[in-house]
Amino acid sequence: MVGYLAAALLAPVSAAMAQRAALVAVDAVVLGPLRQTQPIEGRFVALRAGPIAAQSRGAVMEMLVSVGDRVEKGAVLAVLDTDRLEAEVARQRANVGYREAQVSGAKARYQQANQQLARMQKLRKSSAFSKARLDDLTSASLLARLEIAESAAVLETAKADLALAALTLERSRIIAPFAGVVSRRYIQAGAYVVDGAPVVDLIDDQSLEIEADVPASRVAGLTEGLSVTVEWEGIASQRAVVRAVIPQENAMSRTRAVRFTPQFDPRVVNAASGASATVRVPVGAARDVLTVHKDAVIEQGGYYVYVVDEGKALRKRVQLGESAGGRFIVLEGLEAGMLAVTRGNERLRPGQPVTAGEKPTEGKSEDGKTAGGKPAGSKGKGS
Repeated sequence: MVGYLAAALLAPVSAAMAQRAALVAVDAVVLGPLRQTQPIEGRFVALRAGPIAAQSRGAVMEMLVSVGDRVEKGAVLAVLDTDRLEAEVARQRANVGYREAQVSGAKARYQQANQQLARMQKLRKSSAFSKARLDDLTSASLLARLEIAESAAVLETAKADLALAALTLERSRIIAPFAGVVSRRYIQAGAYVVDGAPVVDLIDDQSLEIEADVPASRVAGLTEGLSVTVEWEGIASQRAVVRAVIPQENAMSRTRAVRFTPQFDPRVVNAASGASATVRVPVGAARDVLTVHKDAVIEQGGYYVYVVDEGKALRKRVQLGESAGGRFIVLEGLEAGMLAVTRGNERLRPGQPVTAGEKPTEGKSEDGKTAGGKPAGSKGKGS
């Protein structure tokens, strides 16, 4: 009798528990554009990198940088011996002064010849006039004018020699043409360098691009300004845009080099010249597809999704297509706008009351990252 009484008292409680709404998280089934992509291995490349050469010759007096040092544009990297160069500048400066004096002397002689010629011309009606003397003075004036032109030309040559000597002296200080990091040092203090000899290697790590060898059949869709996804180990996906497709094909691999401009700061993600990166290149034109979140899919002799309809969980059998990032393409079984249960669906029963604890995700489906085959990452759960 007591057992029957206890069962009678517990029955309403069990019924109430059975009708208690389950707290679940939901995500909207969305219709949006999908562009399938193919992963292509690429690499970061520096727009400015290479050896910084000496532009003057001489013994190296001082090396001011070491490997790994970051330098700014205009920083002094090394200093050559300047004694010989300073002496050459002084010699050329003295030569310029000498040539200037020659020009001044030629001008004075020209002025004197013109004065004598003018006096002789005034004596034309005088008995003191001499035709031969007039001719001599005319020739002297002409020669004096030519001497001025010759002296002026020699002076300009001397000034050019002085400018060249001064430039050589100035370039005895080897300057960084751009900001970057020293990756190699070729010489030490005491070494002798000639014009064009490399002094250090410099890499501009602030102007990195991504280069990838893309199959020739894929480059047609890579128009300038197209945005793509870039991935590499340990870093969240980033974006880059197509800058240029190099019009040269590798006959062995049938690929063409494509340059991408990062839409992120390479220094923030610790990128380096030569580091590998995966570029996801579009395979075809974008198309509208219906997608559902991967966490909403239950696998048990097929694929099922619980959707929330008027506060109750309805079990839908679905046919799925390929993976599209964190979602699956839905071929049959769902419609856009349905709220699929993504959390708490493991213990649901068809028709059970539910309460959505999270707002449905709004937005479009992600770019496709794998192509074809059985849906990857689906959960094997009971219904």
